[in-house]
Amino acid sequence: MSRFVKNVILFAIAVVLVPLSVANRHTVSLSLNPFDPLDPRLTITEIPLFWIIFASLGIGIIVGGIGAWAKQGRWRKEARSKRREADKWHREADQLREMNTSAQPVSGQKGLTGPDNRSAA
Repeated sequence: MSRFVKNVILFAIAVVLVPLSVANRHTVSLSLNPFDPLDPRLTITEIPLFWIIFASLGIGIIVGGIGAWAKQGRWRKEARSKRREADKWHREADQLREMNTSAQPVSGQKGLTGPDNRSAA
């Protein structure tokens, strides 16, 4: 089922991206110097416009992912501390279980033995 959903989403993305690429296939010059746009050292010439569009989208996705990851740092730190605490309590419970099984009476009965033939009165 998840493979089908993945294929449907990829098909929908392709339906949007292919016409966008065809409509913006003309070449442009990308100048990286805002003060002197004609500077040949910082100008990329003859690059298709759809490459610029896709690169901008990809960079935006990467920067957004890094920002979301950085924002969630506090929660990851708290989860690590809670995991350490849970591991500590699990180790202690295992140690107590081992001590309890080693202290069991040899007769096969669990727990304390009851009183022998005594009345409550």
